[in-house]
Amino acid sequence: MPPVVELHAPGSTDAENLSRLSREIGGVCRDVGFFYVSRHGLEASIEPMFAWSRRFFALPAADKAALAISAASDNCGYVGLDTEALDPGAPVDCKEAFNIRLDPASPAEADAAYWPRLDGFRAAMRAYFVDVYRLGLDIHRAIAVDLGLAPTYFDPLLQNPMATLRLLHYPPLPDVAGRLGAGAHTDYGNLTILLTDDAGGLQARRRDGTWIDVPYIPGAFVCNIGDCLMRWSNDYYVSTPHRVISPAGRERYSIAFFLDPNAQAMVEPLPACVSADRPALYPPITAGDYFASRFAATYGFDAKPST
Repeated sequence: MPPVVELHAPGSTDAENLSRLSREIGGVCRDVGFFYVSRHGLEASIEPMFAWSRRFFALPAADKAALAISAASDNCGYVGLDTEALDPGAPVDCKEAFNIRLDPASPAEADAAYWPRLDGFRAAMRAYFVDVYRLGLDIHRAIAVDLGLAPTYFDPLLQNPMATLRLLHYPPLPDVAGRLGAGAHTDYGNLTILLTDDAGGLQARRRDGTWIDVPYIPGAFVCNIGDCLMRWSNDYYVSTPHRVISPAGRERYSIAFFLDPNAQAMVEPLPACVSADRPALYPPITAGDYFASRFAATYGFDAKPST
């Protein structure tokens, strides 16, 4: 099981806490790339968010289809069943999703996504988006210290981020060989902050190729790093393949927050991660261009985020 990291340790100073987090999170990112976060302060938001998710996915199919994601939607909207293949070599995933993108610093941006007709839904999504975004900034500050940078190094790169809040529903798996809730994949961006229900099914692949369960821990987030942060760290950090095997005979819900840099951010190995013995492994690329290529492979259209 991945380790549990307490975000706020009682009795420690801010400097002591940051130093501890940098060691604990940095060590995990250099190894399995998956960890839990507890004592994060958002415990009261968890059950209401799952309640909203259940209400959304219970809407009539036509209402959800009217919100469908498209090339023009800026990666916002509904992703229907049998639409997405996170593992291109496997059957399509057995799940549906709703993607939300906002600017956490600008309330006016709340109209940028496609919203369902559920009173209170938009306000709840925005409040949670802002809270979990701030949590992601705190984790990035520990990561920056571990990589030999100033704690706030990533702050400007994560302003107006290409962040996505994603509600996910996995119906019971059909009896079809090879079908998974979500095929094996690594996440595209910097950091994923995930809530899961007690259905289980999330698995991560260790470096020896063994798949291990990532069990449900009440009140804790599951966090993992993605390919973009792995590029910045020049592969000191590891983005771990993971998948979802939906449990037989029951539904599964999860809520993912993908914290990714702004579109203009230049993604290239950080100077502290490059040396004569370890030259840069990746050429520079803007985050916008990088994500456009990844979305195209998944959705089949150019979903380059707006700038």
